[in-house]
Amino acid sequence: MDRKPLLVAAWLLAAVLIVAAASAQEGGEDYPTDDDVNRVAKNLYCPVCPNTPLDVCETKACEDWRAQIRDQLAAGWTEERVIAYFVEQYGERVLAEPRRKGFTSLVWILPLIAISLGLTGLGRVMRDWRRTRRSDKAPDETLKSSPALPPDVLDRIERELKEIS
Repeated sequence: MDRKPLLVAAWLLAAVLIVAAASAQEGGEDYPTDDDVNRVAKNLYCPVCPNTPLDVCETKACEDWRAQIRDQLAAGWTEERVIAYFVEQYGERVLAEPRRKGFTSLVWILPLIAISLGLTGLGRVMRDWRRTRRSDKAPDETLKSSPALPPDVLDRIERELKEIS
């Protein structure tokens, strides 16, 4: 009896089982990857560590939140819906970036106002500085344009200079 066909069939069966196990372990095409989870997690902050984004925090709470995000994405939730869920559960303090509405809009507007006021102030200082430099030159120009001294005064000055030298 020839064992070759039986051996080939066994190898094919093993290959199919390995591929099936690998695809089942990955969860198929619809199961969210770590990149999908981190895309949402970077918009949220750790509930335990202050000012630490959820996608880089290694606490148990963050691991649990990322697992919850993975489950929600696998269930078909959108990124916005997942973020809204966490805001509903824990408040807006979990957001990495404050929402742009109401009082928190000042967080976005105040830096723009400060920059524009700073640039305006800098422009005024530069303009005043230029005026000061121009006024420093003015006395020289006024000496050049001053009326000539009377001839008798000039003669007297020349005589006195000759006597000194």
